[in-house]
Amino acid sequence: MIGSSILWECKRTGLNNKEQNGKFASLLPGTSCKASLPRCCLLLTFYCLMLFLPACGYHVAGTATRIPPDVKTIGVPAFKNLSTHFHIEQQLTTAVTREFLERTHFRILPNPSDADAILKGTVKDVRARVITFDTNTGRATSLQVQVIADVKLEDVHSHKILFSNSNYVFREEYQVSENPSALFEEDKPALDRLSRDLARTLVTDILENF
Repeated sequence: MIGSSILWECKRTGLNNKEQNGKFASLLPGTSCKASLPRCCLLLTFYCLMLFLPACGYHVAGTATRIPPDVKTIGVPAFKNLSTHFHIEQQLTTAVTREFLERTHFRILPNPSDADAILKGTVKDVRARVITFDTNTGRATSLQVQVIADVKLEDVHSHKILFSNSNYVFREEYQVSENPSALFEEDKPALDRLSRDLARTLVTDILENF
């Protein structure tokens, strides 16, 4: 709009190229009367972009939420674990609770009976598969762990399902120690990273209601 207004004024008053240069120079501080018209147009484009860029900010978590305004508290009870892997439900529950506390304005309660909405999570399966082998010994050198979870957010007052995903699938790789007794110790950091990734994605999905 700024550039088109200036160009229209030059055409309306019948200014030639040299006069137009002077016109641009008076309207754009820092430009020279010796500058060519194309250069002035480039400068105009730059100024316009600088004006519009601040309006293209990043999406802030929570601004696009469709959760009802009367939902102030969310209960996050411990996830259920249907897999044979112990304690993964604790890691996921802790990660999801922390993510809600850090990124949203909701009060997070461990007791769902006192909350406006309840987040229910179930670990459906945990499995691992070999990614790479040692070609000399045939021993596995890296594994990939996969977690499948079912998550649902329900409004306690209306019993409406605010969010649901029955097939969250997350994977994480980790290196295998040469010591067989350390195998289960090494998968814990991988599951911690996986839990944080799942929690981050889950909270984003709920806030943006994809």
